[in-house]
Amino acid sequence: MINRNISYLLFIADCLAVSQVDAQTHRPNIVFIMADDLGAHDLGSFGSDFYETPHIDRLASQGVRFTQAYAGGANSAPSRACFMTGMYPPRHGVYTVSPSERGDVQKRRLIPVKNTEEVAASFVTLAEVLQQAGYQCAHIGKWHMGDDREGTGPLSQGFDLNIGGDRMGSPYSYYYPYCNKTQTRCHWALEGGKEGEYLTDRLTTEAERFIRQRDPSQPFFLYLSHYAVHTPLTAPQDLVDKYRRKLPGKHHSNAVYAAMVEKLDEGVGRICALLDSLELADNTLLVFCSDNGGTFQATDNYPLRGEKGTPYEGGIRVPLIMRYPAKLKAGTTCDVPVINIDFFPTLVDEANGIRPTGLDGQNLFTLMGAQSAASRELYWHFPAYLESYRDAGFRATPYSIVRSGAWKLIYSYETTCSRLFNLQTDEAEQTDLSTTYPEERQRLEALLFNWLRATDAPIPNKLNPKFQAD
Repeated sequence: MINRNISYLLFIADCLAVSQVDAQTHRPNIVFIMADDLGAHDLGSFGSDFYETPHIDRLASQGVRFTQAYAGGANSAPSRACFMTGMYPPRHGVYTVSPSERGDVQKRRLIPVKNTEEVAASFVTLAEVLQQAGYQCAHIGKWHMGDDREGTGPLSQGFDLNIGGDRMGSPYSYYYPYCNKTQTRCHWALEGGKEGEYLTDRLTTEAERFIRQRDPSQPFFLYLSHYAVHTPLTAPQDLVDKYRRKLPGKHHSNAVYAAMVEKLDEGVGRICALLDSLELADNTLLVFCSDNGGTFQATDNYPLRGEKGTPYEGGIRVPLIMRYPAKLKAGTTCDVPVINIDFFPTLVDEANGIRPTGLDGQNLFTLMGAQSAASRELYWHFPAYLESYRDAGFRATPYSIVRSGAWKLIYSYETTCSRLFNLQTDEAEQTDLSTTYPEERQRLEALLFNWLRATDAPIPNKLNPKFQAD
């Protein structure tokens, strides 16, 4: 759905290099590294002057850095469900990380849509398609979309190996044994650790072990899904002290979080070094991204408004880097708006797999090569409530969003009103232009409502009888 009459972001012509690889005989290995709650500007290569990320910055210099990349949801579970299914939330039904009736019931004007907390086994996942195409598939780290014991975990959804993944969204502790000592069995089942072992390091070690022990006659898909940098904020004391001595940064000043970011960066460096040493880097498509925006508990998303869970750019904009020497020119930047549902068709096409029907995403390589891709429409749907950490209010009440070119419209189901922003001139979303540009507001509302109907999106339109106005 591309409006060719709107011109906003100019495509960087040299994003794509001419491929010399025959995809039929040289299918790439795929390494997908996902951080948790890493803000859009929490890397040196994305503007931070405080967090030190030399390995990820080097990765960016070797591939393409996307400046307009989005998660499919403003928090973890829906975003990951979008990635794994290639579909928007109205299709898979995962809208938030837990029941949708969060926060003070007397402050919820509407009855929210019931949430689904796992990707049903009936959905064809990215891993299942890659497995069918002959890939060895390993999941290491956070899953947050079900549990293997219930038929909705990684081993039930196309992965040959699952280490550390179940329905949990965060660790009890970042130090071994990573779980509440009153539990008889840690839900990650990471045996063989020792006191002082750090979770980010351990997951990296498990990923290295898989790469070394894989069957070299087959390509592989490694989904390394870190719990870092999600709370609880915990990191080795020597690194925390390092950043306390470095304070303050221009916009970032959390020394513990900075240390967690550095440990994440160190893990990415280890994976890249191993690929280099095994001479796998040239035929490996490596992706690094985050599942949603940063949280105010940990970081500052400046210049973006909002945080994880909110409908603003700070909640849904994420860092994204792709490296694939066979197709991507090193050191380039791409300003085309992309979203994590695009990974499914991209990776399946590169693997010479067969796309299932009903995907919502588009191939990123095609988007990077299309002059009109900058004006594509992107959508979000959140028919739920998400309470605030700081007061009795909400980070988010039910909303839907459409982005079209430079324009972004946020529709509130409580007020039945829209807010309109021009991201080209107002990236911080400070000025509502809905009354200044009524024709643009009406155009985007029509796009949004048509999409909601097309996806059969459930709408929260029933009044909550327990609501009490202030």
